[in-house]
Amino acid sequence: MSGIPTRMVVHALVREDGTVAGGELYEVAGLLGMTDQQVRLCVKRLVSEGRFTAQGRGRRAVLRLAGAVEPEPGPGLPLVPEVEFVRHAYRQDRGLEPWDGLWHAFAFAVPESARAARDSLRDALTGLGAAPVQGGLYVTPNAIGPYVRAHAAELGLSEALSCLSTRDLTVGGTSDPRALAKRLWPLPEIAARYTELRALAEQPAGAAAAAAGTEADGAAAGLAHAVALAAAFSAAMLPDPLLPPELLPQPWPGATARAAASGAWARLEAAAPAPGPRLFRLYGEALA
Repeated sequence: MSGIPTRMVVHALVREDGTVAGGELYEVAGLLGMTDQQVRLCVKRLVSEGRFTAQGRGRRAVLRLAGAVEPEPGPGLPLVPEVEFVRHAYRQDRGLEPWDGLWHAFAFAVPESARAARDSLRDALTGLGAAPVQGGLYVTPNAIGPYVRAHAAELGLSEALSCLSTRDLTVGGTSDPRALAKRLWPLPEIAARYTELRALAEQPAGAAAAAAGTEADGAAAGLAHAVALAAAFSAAMLPDPLLPPELLPQPWPGATARAAASGAWARLEAAAPAPGPRLFRLYGEALA
């Protein structure tokens, strides 16, 4: 469970009333391999950034969200990936988003003087799952055109953007759709992340703490498992271009991992203490 940002743990434990109990925070963070010093420094930063206020100190403190009810955790993994993105993935898994055979290509030529805007458009394309083919040319089997054009308009790059849809795509002599997917996207790396997610989702809550020889009550162990599951889910989903099943090896680890994660969330929510963290509601809405 290493590699989880400490601030993500804090945000994951926010209750519906906007508070985080210090004792619960320190116990869960400890189960995730974090030291008390890490937690103290993280809390201090979040307070100095104006994201939280704190009443009391250490394990007796109560943190409270300052400002927005649903703030972004800041740098690092998001608490929950974009809801629309998650729902699309589960619709694909259920066979509700069949591929129409169209490839969508986007090309742009932006001068160095507008480098920041060019980089933002490139990041938007890759964030939406498009793969670079060559300089300034990106392709995807998903119909992301409206999102790309809207972002280009915001950046003032509408005139620099060209969009094309085709059923005839050849890259370096490769034209078979599955072969193209294998060539353009790092499928083995994506699959490996989902394999890790599935293993965690199928692991009993508290197993990691027991393996490390750490004592923990059932509630804290369940919450630690939920935070680790959220981190693993985000880590697997963020780099996934959500290619249609028709282009992926079968069985695809992403589908089985997401099914396992959905079942794990249901079990963890049922066992969570009351009042539980808003994390369960957020994932419930995303997986609905």
